[in-house]
Amino acid sequence: MKLKETLSQIVSDDLLHSKWLNTLSFMENAGAKKISASEDKEKVTLIILKHAAEEHRHAYYLKKQISKISENHCSDYQNQYLLAPRASKYYLNNLDVQVCKYLKKELQITGPELRFAAYLLVTYAIEVRADELYPIYQDILTETNSKVMVKSIILEEEGHLEEMLHQLKTFSPNWEIYANHAVKIETELFNDWIDRLEKEVFSEATQIVN
Repeated sequence: MKLKETLSQIVSDDLLHSKWLNTLSFMENAGAKKISASEDKEKVTLIILKHAAEEHRHAYYLKKQISKISENHCSDYQNQYLLAPRASKYYLNNLDVQVCKYLKKELQITGPELRFAAYLLVTYAIEVRADELYPIYQDILTETNSKVMVKSIILEEEGHLEEMLHQLKTFSPNWEIYANHAVKIETELFNDWIDRLEKEVFSEATQIVN
């Protein structure tokens, strides 16, 4: 399956859809915590605070959307309530680790400087992905007349991407080289995540049919 077909299969089943929303909520929450963990003790800008707050709100919003499907699904982030739980839980952390290794090698930076640079690149790569993923998901929701909506998240993620581009341009004249490498790392991790997601979704759909 491709991404759209996989998401269509997910949306067609209430349990899978609930787990999908919960998985997105988990990942948004993980992103918010990563942003907070990267903060300097003193040099915290308004954009960083805004971004962390909005990611937390996205996690809450996605979690709340589950109630439009069922009141009994996905109470928390335990593995049984997530899709491809292992890959989902390590996706962002793996991206952060690999980007940090790259930055250490390329820029010979450590400590707060490394954390901030990694925040910029990791967040940029995630926002590029969000700008692709959420509109595809919303199109499927619209096509199926689902009560679930993610239009508000799409608008805010577009704003996040613009903010990250501004910060990256200020960070380094070579920002595009670093950003493109971060996107390359993320693409490999994302493709692995989708492969695992597809296998799980196909497996559960087959069990339901049988």
